[in-house]
Amino acid sequence: MTAAVLALDTTDQGIPRLPLGAWVDVAVDWVTTTFRGLFSAIKSIFEGAYDGLDTVLSGPPFWFIAVALALIALFAKGWKLAVGTLVGLVVIAGVNQWENAMDSLALVILASVVALVVAIPLGIWAARNDRVSRAVRPVLDFMQTMPAFVYLIPTVVIFRVGVVPGIVATVIFAMAPGVRFTELGLRQVDREVVEAGHAFGSSDGRILRQIQLPLAMPTIMAGVNQVIMLALSMVVISGMAGAPGLGGDVVQALQRVNVSLGFEAGLAVVILAMFLDRVTSAFGTRSKTARAVAAATKA
Repeated sequence: MTAAVLALDTTDQGIPRLPLGAWVDVAVDWVTTTFRGLFSAIKSIFEGAYDGLDTVLSGPPFWFIAVALALIALFAKGWKLAVGTLVGLVVIAGVNQWENAMDSLALVILASVVALVVAIPLGIWAARNDRVSRAVRPVLDFMQTMPAFVYLIPTVVIFRVGVVPGIVATVIFAMAPGVRFTELGLRQVDREVVEAGHAFGSSDGRILRQIQLPLAMPTIMAGVNQVIMLALSMVVISGMAGAPGLGGDVVQALQRVNVSLGFEAGLAVVILAMFLDRVTSAFGTRSKTARAVAAATKA
């Protein structure tokens, strides 16, 4: 009997079995039970925000949203990106994926905004405090290296199947680059410029708003770009948790081995990714150009 118990408590390599998974399971159950009211409130807020944003994107006619997104592309980079955006959106509508694409776009926008609202202040804090930076760094490493599928397990347990687990998992998965790039951008600001601000009697808050953040904006915008791209990469995975959008069609195509449906949904994801990447990259480039012009003017 004792030998059987010992055999059960050891691994294949003969070392004692560490019940880490059981501890995590107990912790998730405790958190779910203890903070049930908080999670219900978070679920209601996310569902309301998602439904509102999805209505804004899916409610108007196709041509209205397509033209609006093309105008954003025109403002960001020029007529070539605007024309490419319009053509890409027509292709999405042509393969009958418009509703799913808008559902996915709403999820990506909401998750990215939430991730950035948390990530940018945390990155500022880490840039201004070395202890916070050292504490945050291993957490970010863990968040970036953990397989994305794993995030869906506790979120589904806590929030049940639907769009909310997809949003929460996407926020966790996509937040790390926002923190890292914000901290990097602020730490790269020339110390002499900051010291000059102190010499003129500026407060720390004013130096942050008027000197450090404007100079770090290109790097921060690169982080925004990465957050959005990672959020979009979670669309398909979120479909496994019941989130609406293109991910659901990809999962359905995989289950049914439907090549045509999988290709059409995947193509729509690619078009959305190219649009979001080009627009955010263009805004980052414009920030960098504006900084260079300002520096040349001062010189």
